[in-house]
Amino acid sequence: TSLLLDTAFTQEKIPLISVGFPAWLSAMADPATNAPVAAAEAPKKKRSPNRLVVEEALNDDNSVISLSQAKMEELNLFRGDNVLLKGKKRKDTVCIVLADDNLDDSKIRLNKVVRKNLRCRLGDIISVHACGDVQYGKRVHVIPLHDTLE
Repeated sequence: TSLLLDTAFTQEKIPLISVGFPAWLSAMADPATNAPVAAAEAPKKKRSPNRLVVEEALNDDNSVISLSQAKMEELNLFRGDNVLLKGKKRKDTVCIVLADDNLDDSKIRLNKVVRKNLRCRLGDIISVHACGDVQYGKRVHVIPLHDTLE
């Protein structure tokens, strides 16, 4: 068998190889047509289950996100668990997860403040990871901005 190159400009077929298929190529050939098998039969790559599409939150709590119950079970999360959200530009934040029955499995509901902290918009993809125990804060510093000082 010979392989032919079909050129678009000259409408003629140029022989590339006038000998038989190599052994590794003939093993991949379809026995009925003796043509190489298409690469479409390769196994499909599964997307990671922790990558979710951002959607608008229904509550105004800045520390709570919503996931579907099926997605929480898939990620081994429970109601009230702490999760680490990773957004764009290497930004991340920690939130508390709650279940939402009216939400699609591939979506996550984030508040506007959380989206701003992650530098993401509605429709962007973020990743959700289980976070271990988060320690309570010991103190809070409220410092005025430099331009407000006289």
